[in-house]
Amino acid sequence: MLVDLGRRISEARCDAGLTQEAAASLAGIDWRRWQRLERGTVNPTVSTLLRVAQALGLDFWQLVVRPRAKSA
Repeated sequence: MLVDLGRRISEARCDAGLTQEAAASLAGIDWRRWQRLERGTVNPTVSTLLRVAQALGLDFWQLVVRPRAKSA
C-alpha cells in the first residue's frame, strides 16, 4: 500500500515536471523524507499528504485513492 502511494507521488511529481528537491521544497518537507515517501518506506501523516498533494497541484483524494482497474 505504501509502495503504491509512493508510486503515485512519484508519477504525479514527474507529470508536474518537478525534481524531488523542488517538490519537497514546495511541500515544506526535507527532500530526504520526500525520497522515502516515493520509495514507500515511510508512513506519512494526513498533514504531510495534504502538503504533498498541494505541492503537486492535486486534490488530496487524487493522491490517496487507488485508481480502479479497467474492466475488459
